[in-house]
Amino acid sequence: MVLPKHMRLKGHKCFDFIYKKGARFYSSSMVLRVTNANTKLCFKGNHSQIKPYIKCAVSISNKVSKKSVTRNKIRRLFHHHLARRLSNMDFNSEVWAFISLKPSCMKNSESDLLKECDKLLTKAGITK
Repeated sequence: MVLPKHMRLKGHKCFDFIYKKGARFYSSSMVLRVTNANTKLCFKGNHSQIKPYIKCAVSISNKVSKKSVTRNKIRRLFHHHLARRLSNMDFNSEVWAFISLKPSCMKNSESDLLKECDKLLTKAGITK
């Protein structure tokens, strides 16, 4: 399962902005970068949604696993989890979040990774 279209973070300018301006939250197996959105950097399109929402992206490098099947499985796991957790939440302003997994994440089970993700989201103030 992929993230819904309105929750996807797209474009290299958006990623560059998150890397430069985003607040970082660390855990043993991932890094969460969060920032308020800069809508000038987004692709121009139909902004039919009136309420603010969150846009997310997950990055899993070759250092995590050489096998693309394994990386895609983890990515789909995170996309499903983020879509389920964040789709019904109300936000005051649009937020961009970027999760980078560290190579040490392969030592943890899937449930541990998702718990760690939830802790980081809470630490960043996205969820309660």
